[in-house]
Amino acid sequence: MEANRFIPLSVPNFAGNERKYADEAVDAGWVSTGGAFITRMEGQLAAFLHAENVACCQSGTAALHLALVDAGVGADDIVLVPPLTFIAAVNPVRYQHAQPVFIDCDASFCMDPEKLRRFCAEECELQGERLVDKATGKTVKAVVVVHVFGNLADMESILDIAEAYHLTVIEDATEALGSHYTAGRFAGRYAGTLGDYGAYSFNGNKIITTGGGGAVTARDPQRVDHMRYLSTQAKDDPHYYIHHEVGYNYRMTNLQAAVGVAQMEELPAFLLRKKENYERYAALFVDSEDAKLLPYRAGTEPNRWFYALAIDRTRVQATMREIITTLEQRGVGTRAIWGLINEQRPYAGERTYHLTQAPAYAASILNIPCSTSLAAEEVERAAATIRMVLRDFSVSRLQ
Repeated sequence: MEANRFIPLSVPNFAGNERKYADEAVDAGWVSTGGAFITRMEGQLAAFLHAENVACCQSGTAALHLALVDAGVGADDIVLVPPLTFIAAVNPVRYQHAQPVFIDCDASFCMDPEKLRRFCAEECELQGERLVDKATGKTVKAVVVVHVFGNLADMESILDIAEAYHLTVIEDATEALGSHYTAGRFAGRYAGTLGDYGAYSFNGNKIITTGGGGAVTARDPQRVDHMRYLSTQAKDDPHYYIHHEVGYNYRMTNLQAAVGVAQMEELPAFLLRKKENYERYAALFVDSEDAKLLPYRAGTEPNRWFYALAIDRTRVQATMREIITTLEQRGVGTRAIWGLINEQRPYAGERTYHLTQAPAYAASILNIPCSTSLAAEEVERAAATIRMVLRDFSVSRLQ
């Protein structure tokens, strides 16, 4: 391995049967939205997640949109969403012409159940089995819970709140394939299988990839059948173009699924490497005064999709752009956590609820190299370079 080779943030790992299966799909002539590899990948996902039914689709965004459509979310509804995640978690709410309301995160980056409870109790009122927002008279219909960086949200609390207030729970597990509880009443249960719906992503930087691609599941397996139907343009007749609902071109292709089947075979090894490299980083940053590697929720086994380094802003006062640019010049790829969605132009002026933790994280979190192909010596070099750059930018050194 080249000593000075650039260390990227997160790249796909094609070490298995990807090329073999893709060739099989091409040789068979089944490359579009039909073919055996799609069914095969759905079966692999269902078995891995202990889910009864899973439908593969074009992206995690498509999966979330299908869930919102199936849940009946519309223009007169409010959906409670997080501010600190990728914007694709919230855009499908707009596709349905519903109104997002942004609820703060807790120390796990995921939705704060206490603030979720307070919003429902203080800003809304129950009218039978309908939660009504006092300010607008709209129905608070659903909550989108994102398992950020593979860190599981406090689903015990969130599901209790949802049951009390008649909310549909859509789990955005696009970053959390493989994350599961090891303690509590959901021990052994996987991210995306706890709420009413669960969405997954197989984008290029996810723990497994199909290039693009995603999947959706639901507590009721018949709802999955309906979403699969919607994803194929809601075609009702195998021979004639008869459609009884508005559908979408959201079905995964067989060529994508061929890659996905091979990736699923590698998933256990990928999860192990993520864990090993996280532990290496943790040891290398344990005595750092400028930054600390954040832990994951107790009582869980996360997939550790992205590693979050919290920079001490009392010591390191360089902008995140300066830090990232300097690290790139020194051969290490990093990125800032997302800008708050409620501060993005499409959502400016939308309602927020007591945002305190999310803005603090937005200013201090740096994501560091985490590819499943990352070697131990690359972890060591990345950590040493990051520590050096932060030290160079620290107040104590500059004084």
